[in-house]
Amino acid sequence: MKKILISSDRYETRVAIVEEGVVVETYIERDTRRSMLGNVYLARVDNVLPGMEAAFIDAGLPKNGFLYVNEIVIPELDDKERRKKRIQELIRPGQELLVQVVKDPMGTKGARVTMQLSFAGRFLVFSPEGTGNGVSKRLEDAERERLRGLVKKLKPRNGGGLIVRTAARGAELPELERDLRLLEDQWEAIVARAAASRAPALVHQEVDLALEMVRDDLRVDVDEVVTDDPATHERIAAYVEQHSPEMLDRVKLHRGATPLMRRYQVEEAIASTLHRRVDLPSGGYLLFDYAEAFTIVDVNTGRFVGKSRLEDTILKNNLEAAKEVVRQLRLRDIGGMIIIDFIDMAAAKNRDAVIAAMQEELKKDRSKVYLVSISPLGLVEMTRQNVTDGVREILTDTCPHCRGEGVVYGDETIALENLRALTRHARLSTAEAFLVELHPRIAALMVGQGGRRLIDLEESTGKHFSLVGTEGVPVERCAVVREGTAGEILAEALPVTTAQELEVVIAEPHMYQAADAVARLDGGYKIVVAGAGPYLGETHRVRVERVGRLEAVATLLDARPVTEQEMLEMVDVRTDIHEPERGVGDRLDLEDRSRRRSSRKRGGERAKTVAPVAAGGPGATDEDDLDADGAIDGAEVLDLDDDVEEGAGPSSRPRKRRRRRAPAGVAGELADAEVD
Repeated sequence: MKKILISSDRYETRVAIVEEGVVVETYIERDTRRSMLGNVYLARVDNVLPGMEAAFIDAGLPKNGFLYVNEIVIPELDDKERRKKRIQELIRPGQELLVQVVKDPMGTKGARVTMQLSFAGRFLVFSPEGTGNGVSKRLEDAERERLRGLVKKLKPRNGGGLIVRTAARGAELPELERDLRLLEDQWEAIVARAAASRAPALVHQEVDLALEMVRDDLRVDVDEVVTDDPATHERIAAYVEQHSPEMLDRVKLHRGATPLMRRYQVEEAIASTLHRRVDLPSGGYLLFDYAEAFTIVDVNTGRFVGKSRLEDTILKNNLEAAKEVVRQLRLRDIGGMIIIDFIDMAAAKNRDAVIAAMQEELKKDRSKVYLVSISPLGLVEMTRQNVTDGVREILTDTCPHCRGEGVVYGDETIALENLRALTRHARLSTAEAFLVELHPRIAALMVGQGGRRLIDLEESTGKHFSLVGTEGVPVERCAVVREGTAGEILAEALPVTTAQELEVVIAEPHMYQAADAVARLDGGYKIVVAGAGPYLGETHRVRVERVGRLEAVATLLDARPVTEQEMLEMVDVRTDIHEPERGVGDRLDLEDRSRRRSSRKRGGERAKTVAPVAAGGPGATDEDDLDADGAIDGAEVLDLDDDVEEGAGPSSRPRKRRRRRAPAGVAGELADAEVD
């Protein structure tokens, strides 16, 4: 089942094609960014380039259009005579021409235009300056022959060429004649409008996206055309009733409570076009990378490991990839040159199978595609017609930070460069001290562990620096906002003063003092709060007792500070994690049991070293020691006795001992759990 979904509002029109419940194509058109494809302009030649055999055309657009010599039409010359002449002999600067856009502006390039005008109807394409007739190659041979016979009976009023479209499958002569009359009337109106206009001017605008999709894609294989806008529904119904009345019952208005695009997961499909990675059903995945010259698709097996031979696994993954690659090309509307890196296949028949799968899927694509056979390295080269921006280009803008590169300087790189810049600035300035504004992350890196980098900077320059971290400023910012004496700069740089009271969030424990904790102000300035260890994550009022350049010390005002001993009693000394109270039936931490056993083992070894008799007497064996250790089954340990002097005999070497098997029952289950 195939559906065409059209969602319109005052801002944009979104169109999706759904095949068998899967979104395969999406298009977006905005009022502020309509496609120029098919528009006809009365333009003026701006510049002729003999060396490029092309000309720049001023059509009143932001960028000049580009006209190739082969796209120039001179009614007095046939093709053979025209090819003999240079471009400067065919057109000249300042000359007015009637041109049509065949490719939208993309990136830094302007629109591509032609003088070989053509206009698409429901069943025919009419070229006023063309000659001869043709039939779409997408039709079956028998249908092509039937339509070729019908088109020979059509006689344009003032001459011209005709091409029968794929949508004409099953059409009869009266339908083709009606379509031709409409196209000729349209052309005559364009000629009259051009005669009354002054270059540069738009003399014909192509239909909007909604009608274009109905005109070009409403064929016998389409089951429904569903739209959610009553006005759009009326326009589409009127068009279909005029050109294909037998299909009028397929045009429907969506009235459900769930939005049309959400009901068919079109919004998710549009969002997915921005993702670099696309997952395959069996666990493999695709990676899409976009470059100026071409698009690269990398095929990977990912989590897919197969069930039999490696070649079979690779073949299945590549077949899934071939189908999904074509769907993604249609969904993302990727054009130009495309390189697909399939996983290498040893068998030629497998490579042929992958190409055949791609060719079968490409039959559903309405864009022109040229596919090259797969190489021994697993590479497939192909081109796909690209005449307008895809969904990805419409939805996104170039990142202002990386300018489309995808990477930016790391924080460490920026911090080091800033240190060099401040060094140069200090040597050129006569000021004693500097107040520097930075991003908090960069400021912290420039201060360094324990203030080491800042101290080195000041020692090397003989100047004072106060680094102030300011939230919201760009990461690259490093601005000297004030110069002066050390006292002036320090007074302005410190965010707090002695005896000041303020509310802070206790953010992290102190690195060295268990009872203390650390709060950070905006900009990263650190306040050590004495006795605040148990209050992590809480907001408390504190009073600043002492202020330093890198940190301040404060005391709690609204809570009781704890001592070092009290804090140690609240903390598991083996893990430095607060030991919560357990209720009856709570799960025990097996890792903690292992730690306690290891602790007892080390204690037993120390006792054995000092007084062997206490561990089992002169006749005690290794296995007896192991009983006291409570070791786990099957492990091997090295007993390193630090108290034995070097060269004291065999006992000075590490002794390799095998631990005794753990007993069965509950103890054995615990041991197994620990090993897992």
